[in-house]
Amino acid sequence: MSERRLKLTVAYDGTCYHGFQTQENPALPTIQDALVRAIKVLTGEEVKVNCAGRTDAGVHARGQVVDFVTSSPIPDDRFPFAMNAILPPDVAVVAAKTVPLAFHSRFGALGKHYRYTIYNHRIPSPFHRRYSHQVFPPLQFEAMAAAAQCFVGTHDFRGFCATGSPVKDFVRTVYRCDLTRQEEHRLVLDVMGNGFLYNMIRIIAGTLIDVGKGKIALEEIPAIIASRDRTRAGMTAPPQGLCLMKVWHDPLDFPFNVK
Repeated sequence: MSERRLKLTVAYDGTCYHGFQTQENPALPTIQDALVRAIKVLTGEEVKVNCAGRTDAGVHARGQVVDFVTSSPIPDDRFPFAMNAILPPDVAVVAAKTVPLAFHSRFGALGKHYRYTIYNHRIPSPFHRRYSHQVFPPLQFEAMAAAAQCFVGTHDFRGFCATGSPVKDFVRTVYRCDLTRQEEHRLVLDVMGNGFLYNMIRIIAGTLIDVGKGKIALEEIPAIIASRDRTRAGMTAPPQGLCLMKVWHDPLDFPFNVK
């Protein structure tokens, strides 16, 4: 069979992994390694797997997108079942689709949706500990929700990027940044944008938590963004609260108007 490029939508619990990308130390398990090994077992091929977003250690995904070139004759609709029979139980292929050879998960992405979950209660939850960041004091939800709206728009997010990042362009567009209350003690931050800087969502989450604690005033947020000063923003919230929900590649499916 001739070569084709296969696009996979992948979900994973990142708790036991050192991020998506293969590490220099082969003893450190990664999502990319798990996928490459499963593809090798299934097809006999050594493939290069591209991804839409290199999630960090402990970060989860419901809608990660990867792609690779294969000569496998396995039909698209059967590929997830075949892969899931090989993959570890904390990684799953949700969907598979043959795409043009020029497709690239990262460079062809129109936008991404990340979710950060905060468990706001004094007593730890065994059921939320892997997928949320527990914050003890009661947070001022209304102030946090209003502060989240300040991040919407096109800004230089240099102050919300991890120090030492090699990127040169810090301008990103955030289409939505909504904080909602789901269940009594769970706060959910949904951020959708055309792209994100290293640790950007986790720093936004940490800043909103400081707003909720009263450490940062709601009125300060626009000035903090404009300052481009990392020291003025909040902490980098822990990784377990973060999840990559969706990546858009199809303009017909993309819910935002982009000029």
